Amino acid sequence: MKKEILILNGPNLNLLGKREPDIYGSTTFEEYYASLEKKYPEVTFRYFQSNSEGALVDKIHEVGFEIDGIVMNAGAYTHTSIAIADAISAVKSPVVEVHISNVAKRETFRHISYMAKSCVGSIIGLGLKGYELAVEYLIEL
Repeated sequence: MKKEILILNGPNLNLLGKREPDIYGSTTFEEYYASLEKKYPEVTFRYFQSNSEGALVDKIHEVGFEIDGIVMNAGAYTHTSIAIADAISAVKSPVVEVHISNVAKRETFRHISYMAKSCVGSIIGLGLKGYELAVEYLIEL
């Protein structure tokens, strides 16, 4: 039976490949997402990106009782959004928090994740590879 996993990206992640390539790399998320689909044919992926906090909360509510897991990079909302943390706590689907950069090496305000306590785990600072590791965890779960 195929697993169904949502990749959920927050603000500014639509700019991957253009935005600060020294931190985030030069690969667009669309290019990377295509490689994920190819690497994991046993998974049905959904993908959603929004720069809007409410849209991210709505998506978690929409799918969080029906899919096998969510890989979420909430971007800067990680450090500010109690609403996203509450949405994760409210649903049954397990959520793995992913960050491309090592937020512990960045500005102090990025050291706090409001989401972490509601997630099954966090993968931080391993670049786009973090998404793969999260998918592999959710496949095995």
